[in-house]
Amino acid sequence: MSEVAALLFLKLLLAIATINISFCNGSSYVACMGSEKEALLRFKQDLIDPSNRLASWIGDEEDCCTWAGVVCDNFTGHVRMLQLRNNPSQISMLGGKISPSLLNLKHLVYLDLSFNDFGGIQIPPFLGSMVNLSYLDLSSAGFLGMIPHQLANLSNLQYLDLSQKYLGLYAENLRWLSGLSSLEHLDLSNVDLSRASDWLLVMNTLPSLVLLRLSGCRLSYFPPLSVANFSSLATLDLSNNQFQSSLEPNWIFGLHNLVSLDLRNNSFGGQIPDGVQNLTSLRHLYLSNNHFNSSVPKWFHRFSLLEQVSLNSNSLEGKVSGALGNLTSINRLYLSNNRLEGKIPRSLGRLCNLKSISLSGVNLSQEMSEIFDIFSGCVSDGLEILVLRNCRIFGPLTDKLGQFRNLDTLDLSDNFISGHVPLSLGELSTLRVVDLSLNRLNGTLTQIHFSNLTRLLDFKASGNSLTFNVSLDWFPPFQLEVLGLQSCELGNQFPPWLHSQKHLTFLDISNTGIVGTIPTWVWKNLSQINYLNLSHNYIHGEIPNLTDVSQLESLDLSFNNLSGPLPLVSFSVYALDLSSNSLSGSISHFLCDGINQLKGMRILKLGENHFSGEIPDCWMNWQDLLVLNLANNNFTGNIPISLGMLSSLQSLNLRKNSLSGQIPVSFQNCTKLVMLDIGENQFVGNVPTWIGIRFSSLMILNLRSNKFRGVLPNQLCGLTSLHVLDLADNHLSGSIPKCISNISSMVTANFSIGTDIQYPSVSTGKYIEDALLVLKGKAVEYNTILKLIRLIDLSKNKFSGEIPSEIMNLRALVSLDLSCNSFTGRIPKSIGALESILSIDFSANQLYGEIPQSISSLTFLSHLNLSNNKLSGKIPLSTQLQSFDPSSFAGNRLCGSPLPNNCFVAAPAPQNESEDDIDGNDDGDEDEVNWFYVSLALGFVVGFWLVMGPLLVSRKWRYRYYHFLDRLGNKIFWVVRKCW
Repeated sequence: MSEVAALLFLKLLLAIATINISFCNGSSYVACMGSEKEALLRFKQDLIDPSNRLASWIGDEEDCCTWAGVVCDNFTGHVRMLQLRNNPSQISMLGGKISPSLLNLKHLVYLDLSFNDFGGIQIPPFLGSMVNLSYLDLSSAGFLGMIPHQLANLSNLQYLDLSQKYLGLYAENLRWLSGLSSLEHLDLSNVDLSRASDWLLVMNTLPSLVLLRLSGCRLSYFPPLSVANFSSLATLDLSNNQFQSSLEPNWIFGLHNLVSLDLRNNSFGGQIPDGVQNLTSLRHLYLSNNHFNSSVPKWFHRFSLLEQVSLNSNSLEGKVSGALGNLTSINRLYLSNNRLEGKIPRSLGRLCNLKSISLSGVNLSQEMSEIFDIFSGCVSDGLEILVLRNCRIFGPLTDKLGQFRNLDTLDLSDNFISGHVPLSLGELSTLRVVDLSLNRLNGTLTQIHFSNLTRLLDFKASGNSLTFNVSLDWFPPFQLEVLGLQSCELGNQFPPWLHSQKHLTFLDISNTGIVGTIPTWVWKNLSQINYLNLSHNYIHGEIPNLTDVSQLESLDLSFNNLSGPLPLVSFSVYALDLSSNSLSGSISHFLCDGINQLKGMRILKLGENHFSGEIPDCWMNWQDLLVLNLANNNFTGNIPISLGMLSSLQSLNLRKNSLSGQIPVSFQNCTKLVMLDIGENQFVGNVPTWIGIRFSSLMILNLRSNKFRGVLPNQLCGLTSLHVLDLADNHLSGSIPKCISNISSMVTANFSIGTDIQYPSVSTGKYIEDALLVLKGKAVEYNTILKLIRLIDLSKNKFSGEIPSEIMNLRALVSLDLSCNSFTGRIPKSIGALESILSIDFSANQLYGEIPQSISSLTFLSHLNLSNNKLSGKIPLSTQLQSFDPSSFAGNRLCGSPLPNNCFVAAPAPQNESEDDIDGNDDGDEDEVNWFYVSLALGFVVGFWLVMGPLLVSRKWRYRYYHFLDRLGNKIFWVVRKCW
C-alpha cells in the first residue's frame, strides 16, 4: 500500500473512530442494518470462495459488522468499509460475479476487491452509482474490457486503483476522470491507454493528485504542456511505455514537490536533461533501460536528499563521476549496463548512507582489493547489496571481504577474479545471496567458508575451478533455495549433504565429476524443486517415472550413461533434456500417454540415444513445443502428419535416423520454425517450394545426405533470415538461382538482432539450441557462436552451369562449398567481395580460366580447395594463398607457389587464333606459359637433329636418305593421279 493509500485509510478509520468515541460517551451499541446484511449475503451468493474466506458470513450471525472484511459505523450500524483484498502470497482468491446488491450499501465509502480473480469479467458499470465511495481498489483482480465511463459519477473518490498484472482493461479516452476533482491517488498501470491521446490533458484537470502511476499503458506520445496544474504531485510513474522522444524541455521539471520519478523501460534518448536538477525534493530517480547517451551529469551533487538513483541499461558514456560522492543522502546507486568506464572514484567512499550499489556491465578494470579499500570506511558498516557483475574486475578476493558485516547480497560474477575464496566469507552472517560464478577462482571450499552463513538462500559458484571438501556427515547451517556449482569438483559420489536441503528450487551440479547412480532420496526431495541439472557427469542406471513431481519445470540429465526406457514425467515439466545417454525402446508410451490431455512441454531433447521404431503420430496434444530434438537415434518410417500441428515449433532436429518418404505437406503449419535439420536420413522427392514461402523466420535449413532431387526452387530466396543452407549430398540438379543474393542475412553480418536461437529457461532466461554444421570439411557442433556462422553447402549434387556472380554479394558468408558438382565457366572475378569468408571449396567441377586476382584480398580465408578443375595460369600472390597445401590446387594447369612448377613467359598466340581454341581455356595472360607450343618446339628441334645429324656425318646415309625420298615421291605422284 502506498503512502497516499495508507493516509486515506487512516483518515477513514479516524472518522469512524471519532463516531465510536461519541457513541461510547452515552449511546447504546447498534448492530448492522438488516437490509445491508441481506445485501452482503446476496453478494456472497454470487462469489466463488474456494478457500472459504467468507466462512463467517452466515445468516445466523445477527451482527454482520463482525464478519471478515466488514467494518461498520458503531453509531449508526451502517457498513462503511468492505476489505476483501487477497494476500498475493496465498492462493485464496475470490471469483465469480459482483452482485448489484452492493448498491444497497448506501453508506459504503471504502471498497477493496484487489488481488482476486473475477475471471475476465468487465468492471460492473453499477459501481458508478456508489456515489459515497472515496476509496476504490480493483487492482489485479482479473477484470477485462473497457473501463465503464459511469465511474465519472464518483465525485467523492480520492483513491482509485484499476491497475492489473497484465493488459486486459482498456480505455478509449479518459474524459470520465475529469470530474473526479478530489482524486489524490490514481493507478492505471497495465491498462491499455494507447488510444487515449487525451491522457495528459485530463490529468491536468486533477489538481489534488499526489500519486500518478501509468506504468505499462502502451503510451507512445509524450505531449507538451505549458503548466502542470497538478503541482502537488509527489510520485510520477510512467515506466514500461513506448515513449521515444527526448525529455527536454518538459513539464515534468516544474513539479517541484516531486519525490519519486520513474521513467524506466522506455525509449527516451539524448542527454539526461539539465531540467532534472530543478526537482530539488527528489529522493528516488529511475531512468534505467532507456537510450540516454550522455555522461553522468556533474550536477547530481545538488540532490542533497537523493536516496535512490537507477540509470541501468542506457548508453551513458565516460567515467563514473566523482561528483556522485557529494550525494551524501543516497542509499541506492544503480548504474549497470551502460558504456561507462574507469575506476570507482574514491569519493564514493564518503557515501556513508549507501545501502545498495549496482555497477554491472561498467568497465571498471579495477583490482578487487582496491574496491574493498574504497568501501572499507563508513560504507562497509551499512552496505547491504554489492553487485559488480561483468565489470572486468581482476585480482584475488582478500580477507577484507569480512568487513562488510551487514552484506545481504554479493554478486561478483563474470569477472577475472582469481585465487582462493577467503575464509572471511564464513563470517558474513547476514548473507542471503552469493554469486561468484564465471571467474578464475580455484582452491578448496570447506565447512569453515559456510560456518556462520545461517541465512544463506542462494549460492552460485559455477564456472570456476573450485573443489568442495566437506565431511560426509556435514550438516550445513543453511537451507538453500538456489545452488549452482556447475564445473566445480564435488567428488565421485552424489553429495550427501544435499539430503538436508529441503527447500531447493534450483539445483545445478552439472559437470562436477559425479559417478554412480542417483540416490533414491534425490527423487523424493524433488517436491519443491523447479530446475534440476545433473548433466555432463558419469551417472548410470534407470530414471524412474516422475509423474508425481508436480513442481518440477526443467530437468536436464543429458551427457550421462543412463539406460532403460524413457520415463514418464509430470505435466508441470516444460523443459526435458535426456540427450546423449543410452536410453532405448519406443517413445510411444511417453508421447501418447493421456492422449486427450494437452501437454505444456516446450523443450524436448532426446537426441543421441538408442530409441527405435516409428515416431508416433500423437503430436496433436503437444502444441506448446518450441524445441524438438530426436536426432541420432534409430527411428524409421515416415514423419507423422500430426507433427505439422506443432504451430509454435521453432526448432526441429531429426538428423541421422533412418526416416524416409517425403516431407509432409502438414509441415506448412510450422510457420515459426527457426531451425529445420532433417539431414542424414533417406527422404525423397523435390525440395518443397513452400519452405521458402511459409518459413519466413528460418535461420538454419539442413537437408544434407538424403535423396532429394530436382532443381533448387527460387522460393528459397525468400528466406531472408537464413544463416545456414546445407543441401549437400543429394541428387539436386540445375543451376543456382541468381536471386540467392536476396538472402539479406548473408549480405550483412548484423549480430545485434538476437541471432542465437533462444527460448525461455528457468535458469538463464534463454535457451541456446545447438547445430551440427560441416565447415572446412569437418562436422562441428556450434551453439554459443552459432550467430556468427553464415554457410552455404551445395556439394555432392548434380548442379551445373556457371557459378552466379550474385552469390558473391553474400559478403557475410563464412563458408561456401560447391564441390563435387558439374559447374562450368570461370570463377567470378568478384569473389574478393566475400570479405568474411573462412572456407571456399570449388573442387571436382569443370571450372576453367584463371584464378581471379581479387581472391588475394580475402584476409580471413583459412581453407581453400580448387583441385580437380581445368583452371590455368599463375596462382595470385597473397599471404593466405601461398600458405595452402599444394593439394588445394592439384589437378589443374596452374603454376606458381605453392606448386613446385614455376611460371615462364611465352610468345603471344597468333592474331587469327581464338583464345578458346585450346580446351576452351582463356590464355590471354602474356606471362602464362603455353606448354603446347613449348613441347611442339622442343619436339621439332629434337626430331630435326635426329634426322639431320647422321646425314651430315655419314655420306652413305645421305645417299640412302635421298634415294628413299625419290621413291616416296614417285608413289605419292601415282596415288594422287589415280584419285583424280
